[in-house]
Amino acid sequence: MIWWLWLAVGIVLLGIELLSPGGFYVLFFGMSALAIGTLAGLGVAGPPWFQWLLFSVLAVVSLLVFRDPLLKKMRAAAPDAPAVETVVGEVATPLENIAPGAIGRAELRGATWSARNADQKDLASGQRCRVQQVDGLLLLIRAE
Repeated sequence: MIWWLWLAVGIVLLGIELLSPGGFYVLFFGMSALAIGTLAGLGVAGPPWFQWLLFSVLAVVSLLVFRDPLLKKMRAAAPDAPAVETVVGEVATPLENIAPGAIGRAELRGATWSARNADQKDLASGQRCRVQQVDGLLLLIRAE
Protein backbone atom coordinates (compact mmCIF):
# COMPACT_ATOMS: atom_id res chain seq x y z
CA MET A 1 0.00 0.00 0.00
CA ILE A 2 1.20 3.54 -0.67
CA TRP A 3 2.83 5.24 2.33
CA TRP A 4 0.63 8.35 2.27
CA LEU A 5 -2.50 6.16 2.22
CA TRP A 6 -1.36 4.53 5.48
CA LEU A 7 -0.86 7.99 6.98
CA ALA A 8 -4.32 9.10 5.82
CA VAL A 9 -5.91 5.96 7.31
CA GLY A 10 -4.03 6.58 10.57
CA ILE A 11 -5.25 10.17 10.78
CA VAL A 12 -8.84 9.11 10.05
CA LEU A 13 -8.67 6.43 12.75
CA LEU A 14 -7.28 8.91 15.28
CA GLY A 15 -10.10 11.29 14.36
CA ILE A 16 -12.61 8.53 14.99
CA GLU A 17 -11.04 7.94 18.40
CA LEU A 18 -11.42 11.63 19.24
CA LEU A 19 -15.10 11.54 18.32
CA SER A 20 -15.91 8.31 20.16
CA PRO A 21 -16.39 7.95 23.91
CA GLY A 22 -13.11 7.09 25.65
CA GLY A 23 -12.67 3.40 25.00
CA PHE A 24 -9.14 3.75 23.60
CA TYR A 25 -9.55 0.99 21.03
CA VAL A 26 -9.24 2.81 17.70
CA LEU A 27 -6.30 4.84 18.99
CA PHE A 28 -3.92 1.89 18.71
CA PHE A 29 -5.05 1.03 15.18
CA GLY A 30 -4.52 4.66 14.15
CA MET A 31 -1.07 4.79 15.71
CA SER A 32 -0.16 1.48 14.03
CA ALA A 33 -1.28 2.81 10.64
CA LEU A 34 0.88 5.91 11.15
CA ALA A 35 3.86 3.71 12.08
CA ILE A 36 3.39 1.52 8.99
CA GLY A 37 3.01 4.64 6.82
CA THR A 38 6.28 5.96 8.19
CA LEU A 39 8.04 2.65 7.56
CA ALA A 40 6.57 2.44 4.04
CA GLY A 41 7.69 6.01 3.37
CA LEU A 42 11.22 5.06 4.38
CA GLY A 43 11.03 2.01 2.12
CA VAL A 44 11.51 -0.60 4.86
CA ALA A 45 7.93 -1.90 5.28
CA GLY A 46 8.17 -4.59 2.59
CA PRO A 47 5.40 -5.80 0.27
CA PRO A 48 1.73 -4.93 0.91
CA TRP A 49 0.90 -8.33 2.47
CA PHE A 50 3.71 -7.84 5.00
CA GLN A 51 2.54 -4.28 5.73
CA TRP A 52 -0.95 -5.60 6.55
CA LEU A 53 0.50 -8.35 8.73
CA LEU A 54 2.76 -5.90 10.54
CA PHE A 55 -0.12 -3.45 10.97
CA SER A 56 -2.37 -6.16 12.48
CA VAL A 57 0.27 -7.47 14.86
CA LEU A 58 1.39 -4.00 15.94
CA ALA A 59 -2.19 -2.82 16.54
CA VAL A 60 -3.25 -5.85 18.57
CA VAL A 61 -0.05 -6.06 20.63
CA SER A 62 -0.06 -2.34 21.44
CA LEU A 63 -3.77 -2.57 22.35
CA LEU A 64 -3.11 -5.45 24.75
CA VAL A 65 0.01 -3.91 26.28
CA PHE A 66 -0.84 -0.21 26.55
CA ARG A 67 -4.64 0.12 26.86
CA ASP A 68 -5.05 -0.87 30.53
CA PRO A 69 -2.20 1.32 31.82
CA LEU A 70 -3.53 4.22 29.75
CA LEU A 71 -7.04 3.80 31.17
CA LYS A 72 -5.68 3.61 34.72
CA LYS A 73 -3.64 6.75 34.20
CA MET A 74 -6.62 8.62 32.74
CA ARG A 75 -8.89 7.56 35.62
CA ALA A 76 -6.28 8.58 38.18
CA ALA A 77 -5.94 12.01 36.56
CA ALA A 78 -9.70 12.64 36.54
CA PRO A 79 -10.84 14.78 39.47
CA ASP A 80 -13.19 13.02 41.86
CA ALA A 81 -16.66 14.43 42.29
CA PRO A 82 -17.17 15.93 45.73
CA ALA A 83 -18.91 13.57 48.12
CA VAL A 84 -22.50 14.35 48.99
CA GLU A 85 -21.64 13.89 52.66
CA THR A 86 -19.69 17.17 52.55
CA VAL A 87 -22.98 19.04 52.89
CA VAL A 88 -23.42 17.78 56.46
CA GLY A 89 -23.32 20.78 58.78
CA GLU A 90 -24.18 23.32 56.08
CA VAL A 91 -27.17 25.65 56.19
CA ALA A 92 -30.28 24.67 54.24
CA THR A 93 -33.48 26.66 53.90
CA PRO A 94 -36.89 24.95 53.72
CA LEU A 95 -38.93 26.14 50.76
CA GLU A 96 -42.17 25.17 52.49
CA ASN A 97 -43.36 24.41 56.02
CA ILE A 98 -42.25 20.91 57.04
CA ALA A 99 -43.87 19.05 59.94
CA PRO A 100 -41.75 16.88 62.26
CA GLY A 101 -40.74 13.67 60.44
CA ALA A 102 -42.33 14.89 57.18
CA ILE A 103 -40.57 15.34 53.86
CA GLY A 104 -40.53 18.64 52.01
CA ARG A 105 -38.27 20.70 49.79
CA ALA A 106 -35.24 22.67 50.94
CA GLU A 107 -32.65 24.80 49.19
CA LEU A 108 -28.96 24.09 49.64
CA ARG A 109 -26.12 25.57 47.57
CA GLY A 110 -28.64 26.98 45.11
CA ALA A 111 -30.23 23.59 44.40
CA THR A 112 -33.54 22.16 45.56
CA TRP A 113 -33.31 18.97 47.62
CA SER A 114 -35.82 16.67 49.27
CA ALA A 115 -35.52 17.18 53.00
CA ARG A 116 -36.91 15.42 56.07
CA ASN A 117 -37.54 17.38 59.24
CA ALA A 118 -35.40 15.66 61.90
CA ASP A 119 -36.56 18.12 64.56
CA GLN A 120 -39.44 17.83 67.07
CA LYS A 121 -41.08 21.07 65.92
CA ASP A 122 -42.29 22.43 62.59
CA LEU A 123 -39.77 24.04 60.27
CA ALA A 124 -41.04 27.25 58.70
CA SER A 125 -40.38 28.25 55.13
CA GLY A 126 -37.19 30.32 54.95
CA GLN A 127 -35.96 29.23 58.40
CA ARG A 128 -32.24 28.50 58.75
CA CYS A 129 -31.59 24.79 59.29
CA ARG A 130 -28.51 22.63 59.54
CA VAL A 131 -28.04 19.44 57.56
CA GLN A 132 -27.66 16.59 60.07
CA GLN A 133 -27.31 13.67 57.69
CA VAL A 134 -27.58 12.71 54.01
CA ASP A 135 -29.55 9.60 53.05
CA GLY A 136 -29.08 9.11 49.31
CA LEU A 137 -30.50 12.37 47.93
CA LEU A 138 -32.59 13.12 51.03
CA LEU A 139 -31.33 15.67 53.54
CA LEU A 140 -32.18 15.32 57.22
CA ILE A 141 -32.39 18.88 58.54
CA ARG A 142 -32.88 20.41 61.98
CA ALA A 143 -33.51 24.02 63.03
CA GLU A 144 -30.47 26.05 64.08
